Amino acid sequence: MDSAVKQNTPVIKAKNPVGLDSTYQNITIDQLKPGMYVTSISFQNKKVNIKSEGYILSQTNIDRLIQKGIKRVIVDPSRVKKTNKTGSSQPKVQSSPSFTSPAESPVNKVTKEKAPVSLDREMNKANKLYNNAKALQQEVVSSLKAGKSINIDEVQTITDAMVDSIFRNQDALSCMSRLRNKGTYLIEHSLNCSILMTIFAKHLGLKYNIIQELALGAFIHDIGKVFIPDDILNKKGKLNNKESNIIKSHVALGLKILEDTPQVSHIAIKMVAEHHERVDGSGYPKKLTDTAISKYGKMMAIVDSYDAMTTERIFRASLHPINAFKTLVAESPSSYDQALVETFIQCLGVYPVGTLVKLTSGKLGIISRLNKNKPLQPFVRVFYNTRLNQSIAIEELDLNKAKYKDQIDRCIKPEEFNINLVGFFKAAFVN
Repeated sequence: MDSAVKQNTPVIKAKNPVGLDSTYQNITIDQLKPGMYVTSISFQNKKVNIKSEGYILSQTNIDRLIQKGIKRVIVDPSRVKKTNKTGSSQPKVQSSPSFTSPAESPVNKVTKEKAPVSLDREMNKANKLYNNAKALQQEVVSSLKAGKSINIDEVQTITDAMVDSIFRNQDALSCMSRLRNKGTYLIEHSLNCSILMTIFAKHLGLKYNIIQELALGAFIHDIGKVFIPDDILNKKGKLNNKESNIIKSHVALGLKILEDTPQVSHIAIKMVAEHHERVDGSGYPKKLTDTAISKYGKMMAIVDSYDAMTTERIFRASLHPINAFKTLVAESPSSYDQALVETFIQCLGVYPVGTLVKLTSGKLGIISRLNKNKPLQPFVRVFYNTRLNQSIAIEELDLNKAKYKDQIDRCIKPEEFNINLVGFFKAAFVN
């Protein structure tokens, strides 16, 4: 940060996404330099909305803000990246803030959200973020099919925002990831893997910038499948050898796409290359064994397999999370790193947030929070009584408290009781 910025700049005390004290600065647009991290606009009589925060990549980004009439911005001086002469950050391009004008409402908040926040407070943000991420993933697919390259800056922006949300309250996006549509597997799978990978990496205590790279890598890990014919991807019967080889080619296709995207980190490249490798050498494409597979590749293999198993597909039914966990454990250490599998299960809990359950009382609900010390007795938001065959007032139960005298009977699927899960979810969590 140069001296011009340090002098006469209002400061705002806040917390950054990892909960550490930091000082934000309100600076004029002419003090903004490439490499600075913009958190929000200092709003003054202009309807300009910040869609997502991020690093200023170049003078072009600054000129764009000036053209929109932005006079002042809020920056986080603890997150400044060195830039080269062209103004681009090294060694990899980070996200740049995105703005729209005019907006539906002015931005009047100049500090970042403190961590942690309540599930209800974060859920509305997570809902919008999840929908924006789905739309972006669809754009990525459409662009690739049209022979265009990926706008990795936009992807980094959305995955960085997802990481921030998970550090505020990971249960919000975790809940969103449980709402599935059969016909949008390719879109939702990579998005949900990004959420799961971030939660996993956060639990492992990895560095924040590494977690950001892992979130990006998970978001793009399956991009090669864009070029696999739908009739093979969604085939109901067993694949023949030729079809199996075509499916396996998605790894090489994904890596080929990333050759034209040099700003993607080596971590993300490893995740794309290794998410189908297995520790006993039975995976593909290179049949790597234990020590030859990176830690991030092993993590991606677990996350990818878990999400695939718990997702309803056109050609097969989904597994309940607890059964998917059992499969991962059974296939360790031959296929998966056993220690990482155990950690992954610990971080999600026996009943992951967003899981639909039936209680011994006959009530149906969705896991809303975990009890770390009592994994079999989480918080459940109930909304239906199967004995009365009717909806009930939404209530959150802490199954660890004796007064409720209720426990989880089993995991269920919405179709078992003809439940409009999306409708309930919005009523229970999204205002």
